[in-house]
Amino acid sequence: MHRHGYKGRKFGRENDQRTALTRGLMRSLIKYKSINTTLAKAKEIRRPVEKLVTLAKKGDLASRRLVIARLNDQLLGNDLVDNIAPQIKRNSGFLRIEHAGFRRGDNAEMATIAFVDEIKDKEEPKEEKKAPAKAAEKEEK
Repeated sequence: MHRHGYKGRKFGRENDQRTALTRGLMRSLIKYKSINTTLAKAKEIRRPVEKLVTLAKKGDLASRRLVIARLNDQLLGNDLVDNIAPQIKRNSGFLRIEHAGFRRGDNAEMATIAFVDEIKDKEEPKEEKKAPAKAAEKEEK
């Protein structure tokens, strides 16, 4: 058959399965900042993740909601908008794909996909535990 008019890889899956696979890979990439997967899957998720990062760099409420909707995960969406996107200093080309050899079982070509810029995890300040209000009142008496 001809290849004209066909976009994206099928991965031998139905449409909903392909969408779930893509979202899962995107969530893993945002969560761990780097993942090891097959070369075809890495190439396939590069484009939507770069679009998400571009949206996240915009930073307004509508962009935040779009990012959360596309990832289907509120915590990771907020993390992308609040922590990861501000650390990226470039306008495009946020991801790097490096070949990582071949998988032992089926000889599939493997790749590592990661952010080009170094992404540091923000450490949340530790809050001191306060005594409950009733216990504080008893101490005062």
